[in-house]
Amino acid sequence: MPRRLLKRFMPEPDALRRKKSLRFMHHLIADPALWALSRRTVANAFMVGLFCALLPIPFQMVLAAFGAWALRCNLALSVGLVWITNPLTMPVVFYATYRVGAWMLDTPTRAMPDQVSTAWFASQLEDILPALALGSLVSAIVIAVLGNLLVRLLWRYQVVRSWRSRRKARAAARRGEKSKT
Repeated sequence: MPRRLLKRFMPEPDALRRKKSLRFMHHLIADPALWALSRRTVANAFMVGLFCALLPIPFQMVLAAFGAWALRCNLALSVGLVWITNPLTMPVVFYATYRVGAWMLDTPTRAMPDQVSTAWFASQLEDILPALALGSLVSAIVIAVLGNLLVRLLWRYQVVRSWRSRRKARAAARRGEKSKT
C-alpha cells in the first residue's frame, strides 16, 4: 500500500515539535490532520507542493505550508515537493515556464546566455516578467491538477491490486482447506 511507503520517509511530528526553530509553528505541526496519509491528503499535498514549486517567488515552502493547512492535506509532502525547483533545477524549470508564457503572449523569447548572472537577469526582468509570471502560473495550475489526478489514479490502482491479491490468497487458502477434507 502507498501509505506504508510514504510513512517510511515522513518525519515524526513529535520530533519536529521539539525543534527550537519550529516552535513558532507548534499549533500547525500539532494538528494530526496535517500528517494523515490518505488518498485525498496525499493527492492534495502533491497539488499544493507542485503548484508552489512552479511559482518564481521567494518563500515557496512557507506558501506550501499555508496551502497544506488551508486544504487540510499532508504538510510534509507539500513542503517537501517544493524542492523540485532546487538551485540546480530552477533555471531550467523557470526558463521553460518563461517559454510557455512567451508562447501564450505571442512574444519572441530571449535566448538564454551562456552564463546567467544576476546582472543579466536584472537587465532583462522588465521584458521577461510578464511571460514568466503567466507561464509559471499556467504551468503551476496544469501540473498541480495533473499531479493530483495521477496520485489519485495510482493510489486507486494500488488499492485494487492489493484487493485482488488478497482475494486470490483467500481463494487459494479455501482450495487448500477443501483438498485436505
